[in-house]
Amino acid sequence: MAVFIPALIVLATVVAMEWVAWASHKYIMHGFGWGWHRDHHEPHDNLLEKNDLYAVVGAAMSISMFALGSEWVMGEGAWWPATWIGLGIMAYGLIYTLVHDGLVHQRYFKWVPKSGYAKRLVQAHKLHHATIGKEGGVSFGFVFARSPAALKAELRRQREAGIAIVRESAGA
Repeated sequence: MAVFIPALIVLATVVAMEWVAWASHKYIMHGFGWGWHRDHHEPHDNLLEKNDLYAVVGAAMSISMFALGSEWVMGEGAWWPATWIGLGIMAYGLIYTLVHDGLVHQRYFKWVPKSGYAKRLVQAHKLHHATIGKEGGVSFGFVFARSPAALKAELRRQREAGIAIVRESAGA
């Protein structure tokens, strides 16, 4: 039982981080934080992007939680769940790095899935990149992806409503 509660906190944090990532991506990265995120949507040959600064923000959130949970840092005021929340944030960051940067954008390894959920993640994120600029768009999450057909229909609706400029190659 001593392991169950911490494991539950880590798992709940990983799940919650997908919502945090979705909201941050939709309202910050495609909002006032577009200056850091823009180069992620534009072709370039650079090893790093300004967008990678968002990973530093995520790391700072995790480190802050580890500090809040540490008696070494906080003394008797340490809040024990914070350590496990920090671990959940770190785990989500690792998942994000492997899925988004590795699988979808092929920054670390070259593998193109032919079927299954991995293919759906790649398709959903490619549809996210189908818009030009920060307006409109679909699929702001990183680990949970709606069906490509539903995302294409949403892009088509946004294009017809004048909400988003969709690249012709997107098929929406």
